[in-house]
Amino acid sequence: MAVDVVFEDDRWQTAGLGPLAEQATDATFAHLGLTPPLGDTFEVSLLACNDARIAELNGDFRDKPSPTNVLSWPSEERASDRAGGTPLRPTDPELGDIAIAFETCQREASAQGKQFTAHVAHLLVHGTLHLLGYDHIDDKDAALMEGLEVEILGKMGICNPYEG
Repeated sequence: MAVDVVFEDDRWQTAGLGPLAEQATDATFAHLGLTPPLGDTFEVSLLACNDARIAELNGDFRDKPSPTNVLSWPSEERASDRAGGTPLRPTDPELGDIAIAFETCQREASAQGKQFTAHVAHLLVHGTLHLLGYDHIDDKDAALMEGLEVEILGKMGICNPYEG
């Protein structure tokens, strides 16, 4: 697994985002039993940005010009054709792009009484699952995705993020 991090906000480097991103994506792939095609490496591009930049991206791609915690853009459509179904396995080793916003992550972690790195790890697992075709628009899809997040984070030693 290779995570190419572009640091637009230096606070992410201080927070150790690079190693945390590798850990979160590796844990996701290990849990799902995904291996790249022979001779390839799965690749994810990660933009480590601030609220202003993610608000711009959110406006451009979702018509929601406000900050959000994480955005993702899969390189190919992998979603299942039925609610709650397992997405198709990746055929392209370049999985897609994730953007994550420092201030929103920091604000959410504080408001929820969570450790910053644990919250960021959750969002990285969440974003990686989106790249793999998982979603949470439908209740069955949300149950599947959230269950996977809890299992993956548990293996990383991080408590269930959906429990108060």
